[in-house]
Amino acid sequence: MIQVYTGNGKGKTTAAMGLALRAAGRGLKTYVAQFLKGQPTGEVEAASLLGGLIRIEQFGREGFITVKDSPGDEDLSRAKAGLAKALEAMLSGEYRIVILDEVNTAVYFKLLPETDVLDFIGRRPAAVELVLTGRYAPDSFIERADLVTEMMEIKHYFHTGVKAREGIEK
Repeated sequence: MIQVYTGNGKGKTTAAMGLALRAAGRGLKTYVAQFLKGQPTGEVEAASLLGGLIRIEQFGREGFITVKDSPGDEDLSRAKAGLAKALEAMLSGEYRIVILDEVNTAVYFKLLPETDVLDFIGRRPAAVELVLTGRYAPDSFIERADLVTEMMEIKHYFHTGVKAREGIEK
Protein backbone atom coordinates (compact mmCIF):
# COMPACT_ATOMS: atom_id res chain seq x y z
CA MET A 1 0.00 0.00 0.00
CA ILE A 2 0.90 3.67 -0.23
CA GLN A 3 0.44 5.76 2.89
CA VAL A 4 0.58 9.55 3.27
CA TYR A 5 0.92 11.31 6.63
CA THR A 6 0.43 15.05 6.22
CA GLY A 7 -0.99 18.14 7.92
CA ASN A 8 0.21 20.86 10.27
CA GLY A 9 0.03 18.78 13.43
CA LYS A 10 2.85 16.97 15.21
CA GLY A 11 3.33 13.27 14.62
CA LYS A 12 3.92 12.55 10.93
CA THR A 13 7.48 11.26 11.28
CA THR A 14 6.60 9.68 14.61
CA ALA A 15 3.77 7.69 12.98
CA ALA A 16 6.06 6.53 10.18
CA MET A 17 8.76 5.50 12.66
CA GLY A 18 6.15 3.65 14.70
CA LEU A 19 5.30 1.64 11.61
CA ALA A 20 9.02 0.91 11.09
CA LEU A 21 9.35 -0.18 14.73
CA ARG A 22 6.33 -2.48 14.44
CA ALA A 23 7.83 -4.02 11.28
CA ALA A 24 11.20 -4.47 13.01
CA GLY A 25 9.42 -6.39 15.75
CA ARG A 26 8.36 -8.86 13.06
CA GLY A 27 11.83 -9.03 11.50
CA LEU A 28 10.95 -6.83 8.51
CA LYS A 29 13.42 -4.23 7.25
CA THR A 30 12.63 -0.56 6.67
CA TYR A 31 14.55 2.04 4.69
CA VAL A 32 14.01 5.69 5.65
CA ALA A 33 15.16 8.59 3.47
CA GLN A 34 14.90 11.82 5.43
CA PHE A 35 14.65 14.94 3.32
CA LEU A 36 15.28 18.38 4.87
CA LYS A 37 16.89 16.73 7.89
CA GLY A 38 20.62 16.58 8.53
CA GLN A 39 20.95 16.71 12.28
CA PRO A 40 21.25 13.97 14.92
CA THR A 41 17.86 12.74 16.13
CA GLY A 42 16.60 10.14 18.56
CA GLU A 43 15.17 8.01 15.78
CA VAL A 44 18.57 7.79 14.06
CA GLU A 45 20.17 6.71 17.35
CA ALA A 46 17.39 4.19 18.09
CA ALA A 47 17.61 2.66 14.62
CA SER A 48 21.31 2.00 15.15
CA LEU A 49 20.36 -0.29 18.05
CA LEU A 50 18.06 -2.51 15.99
CA GLY A 51 20.64 -4.62 14.17
CA GLY A 52 20.06 -3.12 10.72
CA LEU A 53 16.28 -3.61 10.66
CA ILE A 54 15.75 0.14 10.23
CA ARG A 55 18.18 2.06 8.04
CA ILE A 56 17.91 5.85 8.09
CA GLU A 57 19.79 8.13 5.72
CA GLN A 58 19.52 11.90 5.90
CA PHE A 59 19.68 14.02 2.77
CA GLY A 60 19.25 17.47 4.24
CA ARG A 61 21.85 19.83 5.55
CA GLU A 62 21.99 20.85 9.16
CA GLY A 63 19.50 23.63 9.80
CA PHE A 64 16.12 24.36 8.30
CA ILE A 65 14.81 25.65 5.01
CA THR A 66 12.00 28.14 5.44
CA VAL A 67 9.67 29.96 3.09
CA LYS A 68 12.00 32.98 3.35
CA ASP A 69 15.03 30.94 2.27
CA SER A 70 15.12 29.69 -1.28
CA PRO A 71 16.77 26.28 -1.49
CA GLY A 72 20.33 26.40 -2.76
CA ASP A 73 22.12 24.11 -5.17
CA GLU A 74 23.33 21.94 -2.28
CA ASP A 75 19.75 21.45 -1.08
CA LEU A 76 18.61 20.48 -4.57
CA SER A 77 21.45 18.02 -5.14
CA ARG A 78 20.96 16.42 -1.70
CA ALA A 79 17.24 15.92 -2.35
CA LYS A 80 17.85 14.46 -5.81
CA ALA A 81 20.50 12.10 -4.39
CA GLY A 82 18.10 11.09 -1.63
CA LEU A 83 15.33 10.17 -4.02
CA ALA A 84 17.77 8.17 -6.16
CA LYS A 85 19.12 6.33 -3.10
CA ALA A 86 15.58 5.61 -1.88
CA LEU A 87 14.65 4.22 -5.32
CA GLU A 88 17.67 1.95 -5.23
CA ALA A 89 16.65 0.73 -1.76
CA MET A 90 13.02 0.24 -2.81
CA LEU A 91 13.96 -1.80 -5.88
CA SER A 92 16.62 -3.86 -4.06
CA GLY A 93 14.14 -6.35 -2.62
CA GLU A 94 15.81 -5.91 0.78
CA TYR A 95 13.20 -3.63 2.37
CA ARG A 96 9.53 -4.30 3.12
CA ILE A 97 8.85 -0.65 3.98
CA VAL A 98 10.28 2.51 2.41
CA ILE A 99 9.63 5.84 4.11
CA LEU A 100 10.21 9.14 2.32
CA ASP A 101 10.24 11.38 5.38
CA GLU A 102 9.42 15.03 4.64
CA VAL A 103 9.16 14.34 0.90
CA ASN A 104 5.89 16.28 0.72
CA THR A 105 7.64 19.32 2.17
CA ALA A 106 10.60 18.82 -0.17
CA VAL A 107 8.21 19.02 -3.12
CA TYR A 108 6.49 22.08 -1.63
CA PHE A 109 9.86 23.88 -1.31
CA LYS A 110 10.72 22.80 -4.89
CA LEU A 111 13.67 20.65 -3.86
CA LEU A 112 12.13 17.82 -5.86
CA PRO A 113 9.76 17.96 -8.82
CA GLU A 114 6.36 16.47 -8.02
CA THR A 115 6.60 14.42 -11.23
CA ASP A 116 9.82 12.74 -10.02
CA VAL A 117 8.10 11.57 -6.84
CA LEU A 118 5.07 10.38 -8.83
CA ASP A 119 7.46 8.39 -11.03
CA PHE A 120 9.01 6.94 -7.85
CA ILE A 121 5.54 5.96 -6.59
CA GLY A 122 4.77 4.33 -9.94
CA ARG A 123 7.87 2.13 -9.67
CA ARG A 124 6.93 0.73 -6.25
CA PRO A 125 7.01 -3.08 -6.18
CA ALA A 126 3.75 -4.57 -4.90
CA ALA A 127 5.53 -6.10 -1.87
CA VAL A 128 6.78 -2.72 -0.63
CA GLU A 129 4.79 -0.48 1.72
CA LEU A 130 5.57 3.12 0.78
CA VAL A 131 5.08 5.98 3.24
CA LEU A 132 5.31 9.67 2.34
CA THR A 133 5.39 12.21 5.17
CA GLY A 134 5.41 15.97 5.54
CA ARG A 135 3.16 18.96 5.41
CA TYR A 136 1.65 20.12 2.14
CA ALA A 137 1.07 16.73 0.48
CA PRO A 138 0.17 17.47 -3.13
CA ASP A 139 -3.26 16.36 -4.31
CA SER A 140 -1.57 13.96 -6.74
CA PHE A 141 0.07 12.06 -3.83
CA ILE A 142 -3.22 11.95 -1.94
CA GLU A 143 -4.99 10.56 -5.01
CA ARG A 144 -2.37 7.82 -5.48
CA ALA A 145 -2.35 6.81 -1.79
CA ASP A 146 -4.33 3.98 -0.26
CA LEU A 147 -4.28 5.60 3.18
CA VAL A 148 -4.06 9.30 4.01
CA THR A 149 -3.85 10.65 7.54
CA GLU A 150 -3.90 14.37 8.19
CA MET A 151 -2.40 15.47 11.50
CA MET A 152 -4.31 18.54 12.64
CA GLU A 153 -2.80 20.94 15.15
CA ILE A 154 -5.29 22.01 17.76
CA LYS A 155 -2.81 23.25 20.36
CA HIS A 156 0.99 23.15 20.47
CA TYR A 157 3.40 24.19 23.20
CA PHE A 158 5.88 25.58 20.63
CA HIS A 159 3.60 28.63 20.47
CA THR A 160 4.38 29.32 24.14
CA GLY A 161 8.12 29.29 23.48
CA VAL A 162 8.92 25.66 24.28
CA LYS A 163 11.88 24.55 22.15
CA ALA A 164 12.36 21.08 20.62
CA ARG A 165 13.18 18.68 23.45
CA GLU A 166 15.68 15.84 23.40
CA GLY A 167 13.89 12.50 22.97
CA ILE A 168 10.50 14.11 22.34
CA GLU A 169 10.85 16.28 19.23
CA LYS A 170 14.45 15.45 18.33
